[in-house]
Amino acid sequence: MATLPAAHILAGFTHGFRHRRELARILAETPANCSILRLDPHRLRAEGIRVLALDFDGVLAPHGSPVPLPVAVEWMDRCAALFGEANIFILSNKPTDERRQWFGNRFPAMRFISGVRKKPFPDGLERVAEMAVVPPSAILMVDDRLLTGCLGALVAGARPAYIRAPYVSFSQRPLAELVFMLLRSSERLLVRLGGVTSQYIE
Repeated sequence: MATLPAAHILAGFTHGFRHRRELARILAETPANCSILRLDPHRLRAEGIRVLALDFDGVLAPHGSPVPLPVAVEWMDRCAALFGEANIFILSNKPTDERRQWFGNRFPAMRFISGVRKKPFPDGLERVAEMAVVPPSAILMVDDRLLTGCLGALVAGARPAYIRAPYVSFSQRPLAELVFMLLRSSERLLVRLGGVTSQYIE
């Protein structure tokens, strides 16, 4: 289901304002060096997580890369051994054929979520909950964007994991990486301002 870019952006501001306190808390509690390698599968399982929804760009590899980095593959191996491949989903705004083919060969039971409105709309995580037959609260959305994946998790009732130290490669895609670096910085600024002003509004 395609959405107009304006609707996607408007949803980010609308839901972002509604969940500004939770977003500010996530930002404040997330270490600056947080990558997926800081997410211990056994600890996540102990905290009640049963299903993982993973963004791709920045989380598993630099922006635009066709396949995950080796360290991300090793981490997914550990997650698959504990949660089961079928309980790990790829929820990316860019589910390219090349990526699908790679996962089909390496992690055949992991599934891509497509045909839904882009994050922060909750549609993708709602689809994950349906397919995995779990409540949204048992799903961890792992994303490097506060106002897309993390916000989408809050809207859906899932749990967000903010990747504050995403994988980047300025040597491969300097312009794209610069754009996303600015987007991430802008999001953090907006969330900080929202967290500060919320104490005066409510």
